[in-house]
Amino acid sequence: MNEKDAPIEPIDTPEAIELAAIEFESPGRFAVHNPQSVTPDAAQWEPAPFILGQHEHLERFSQPQEARAHVLALIQQAQRSLCLYSDDLEPWLYHHSSVQQACTRFLLSSPRARLRILLRDPTRAVKEGHRLLSLSRRLSSNLHIRKLNPDHASEELAYLIADDRGLLLRPELDQQSGYTLYNDPARVRQRQAQFDQAWDTSITDPDLRSFLL
Repeated sequence: MNEKDAPIEPIDTPEAIELAAIEFESPGRFAVHNPQSVTPDAAQWEPAPFILGQHEHLERFSQPQEARAHVLALIQQAQRSLCLYSDDLEPWLYHHSSVQQACTRFLLSSPRARLRILLRDPTRAVKEGHRLLSLSRRLSSNLHIRKLNPDHASEELAYLIADDRGLLLRPELDQQSGYTLYNDPARVRQRQAQFDQAWDTSITDPDLRSFLL
């Protein structure tokens, strides 16, 4: 992967010292508006044409459709684990039949396949409804959703980890831009450790529990 002009992801772990920093150049701030809770499903999304575990280059994105293509590619190619760290389960990115179908196939592909979702605030998803919340009611044994513990420091970003190779990261929550890595086990290992630590201190939100029951 070419790091010299790549986007700076703050990394606090000891391992980070040995890794070149990813510098993220923001295209500019703008508000993310979600006027509809349901992403129109008139057309199925197409995945990005990159192979998990093989594609070596960092792929930047700045448009919603690009982010969606990368998300779908990672979910469709994951075989063991998916970890989603999200502010509110971004409807524009995850509330679509293409994502729901890909997650369903992943979860049914193996008894060991597991999807874990950490949310900063599940209120919107519970109130407006979300396909992944509905899916968690059907496949509760290997799809788990929890809330970040407000008493513990949390990062103001969003990311998706696929197996031990793939990472999609949006460094700023109010923007739809970011980057995707398809074969970077070292950086994924760092993010996975941070996710696992946050998961271990996470809580079950009463509203989320009521919805899932």
